[in-house]
Amino acid sequence: MHLQSLEGIPLIQPGDDLGSIILISLQDTQLTLENGDILVVAQKIVSKAENRLVNLSQVTPTEKACQLAARTGKDARLVELILQESREILRVDHGLIIVEHQLGFVCANAGIDHSNVRGSWGEAQDWYLLLPENPDRSAQKLRDYFFQACGVKIGVLIIDSHGRAWRNGVVGTTIGLAGLPGVVDLRGKLDIYGYELRSTMVAAADELASAASLLMGQADERTPVVHVRGFPYALREAGLQELIRDKNRDLFR
Repeated sequence: MHLQSLEGIPLIQPGDDLGSIILISLQDTQLTLENGDILVVAQKIVSKAENRLVNLSQVTPTEKACQLAARTGKDARLVELILQESREILRVDHGLIIVEHQLGFVCANAGIDHSNVRGSWGEAQDWYLLLPENPDRSAQKLRDYFFQACGVKIGVLIIDSHGRAWRNGVVGTTIGLAGLPGVVDLRGKLDIYGYELRSTMVAAADELASAASLLMGQADERTPVVHVRGFPYALREAGLQELIRDKNRDLFR
């Protein structure tokens, strides 16, 4: 499997056509898309293109937000945004709120980001970026664009950096996908000694998200798209819900 970050992608602004921008970068990198390729795209540029920017001056905190802000030391207006983006508050500590996001996964601060974010006039203070409203739809839109523009059937993965329970550090994690499997079921396959696998389910999309995240970086690298060729599993239709464990099977909540 070969992964290559795309160079020359500009700072994305609300309303930008991500498909055409990525296509130009592919051409500049002298890459031609083929059937079965995958594009891994950082959530941040998707959210920016979809104008998911919010300025705290536009937010009025509720009483609940003010109470949580007092417990966490966070700006009450930011806490209000976190509440609006969440289904449920799971854990609270100083500087941190763990939630079940509206999209179904568990993450810190509802995935709301302040790094590498600026508003319409270039200033950074008080501007925050929300996750895409529907990352699966965003991924499918990009997939459709490249089918129309290049005549190829590819997979598209939208990823974000998430922390994990019991582990330090963040890793690249899938928040939206189209045209590739989220989970690969290996039950019934044989190991090298002929033993039949009984419970092995591989989160293939998350494994690829983590690999691509190494190339994207976390600071000023400016490489938010990674091209992938040679993914070891067959492409198929899938969505984010495939990766999210049902609550009634979650032993730790």
